[in-house]
Amino acid sequence: MEIALLGGTGDIGEGLALRFIRDTDHTIHIGSRTPEKATASADAYATRLGDDAGEITGSSNETAAERASVIVCSVPPEYVVSTIESIESSLTPGDVLVSPAVSMNRGPGGFVYEPPSAGSVAQAAAQSAPDGVPVVGAFQNLAAGALASLENEITADVVVTGDDEAATATVTELANELAGIRAIDGGGLAATASVEALTPLLINLAMNNDGMHDLGVRFE
Repeated sequence: MEIALLGGTGDIGEGLALRFIRDTDHTIHIGSRTPEKATASADAYATRLGDDAGEITGSSNETAAERASVIVCSVPPEYVVSTIESIESSLTPGDVLVSPAVSMNRGPGGFVYEPPSAGSVAQAAAQSAPDGVPVVGAFQNLAAGALASLENEITADVVVTGDDEAATATVTELANELAGIRAIDGGGLAATASVEALTPLLINLAMNNDGMHDLGVRFE
């Protein structure tokens, strides 16, 4: 399978890229608004993984999306909609968009969830996506630092939400291929806000409690 990580040079993009390259046989396309930056990051990821590196390329977001059937919008939440709009011509019906972004702000008491008017970042992405291109929410509760530190053995759940059964099944299968990750069904896309809202809580717990750095969540 061909997977694009738009904004794959950033924190969450780097972590997901490294895990997908190491743990799966899929071809990974790193995207960026600056193609040269994407190419440099792809080369750096391949060098870091050495013999464990599979096929990885770097290009513009538009080219990465055109090459892939699963496109992860691993950009900051404020750029999700504009990024989807910028790659619209690269998307075809049957492609799957994945939204891991969470909208939050840091206040005096810590991080707080601030969803967009659509209800969640994933729902805002769905409103911007072309017809026939479903959006699936996933990977919101994984710490970017924990993902990028390959020495760290992750044991965490990824809640998958979406309204398209085939698309959610595809993302569930991909998530389950990552070592230590268990994908679980969180319901329709309207439920994504509840998943996204967990992220600021996890960050606050990690900040305020010893031994909880790179905290994830496991439902038992």
